[in-house]
Amino acid sequence: MSSEEVFNRIAVLRAERGISRRDLATALGVHYQTVGYLERGEYSPSLYLALRIAEYFEVPVEVVFSLKPFPRLGSRS
Repeated sequence: MSSEEVFNRIAVLRAERGISRRDLATALGVHYQTVGYLERGEYSPSLYLALRIAEYFEVPVEVVFSLKPFPRLGSRS
């Protein structure tokens, strides 16, 4: 694991709301492939983009992004 790895819940948030990668990309003003790179952890967003993503989903930024892996849904810790 890279010390600069950033984990995210973008795919989960999109799925919960029925939003396509393309729709999210259009709303954010980025290429739809960028959303895929973000979801797979192949690209870390700028602070500006991270804040815009959180604002789009109407959640705090730490709900979307973390420096530690998110617990699996349904797991108890």
